[in-house]
Amino acid sequence: MAVDPELLEILACPQCKTPVTLIRNGAALKCDTCKRVYPIKDDIPVMLLDEATVEP
Repeated sequence: MAVDPELLEILACPQCKTPVTLIRNGAALKCDTCKRVYPIKDDIPVMLLDEATVEP
């Protein structure tokens, strides 16, 4: 089961408050503003700054 599309509509980056998008075939969420990538574990987005990585 993937992340609910309605949930994706309201999720925002906790750092800069901009919307996030799915990447890696639904395995992560990326903020295009600050370039943070948040993992999705067991279909649950982990929106914690400590768990995020920064990618170009």
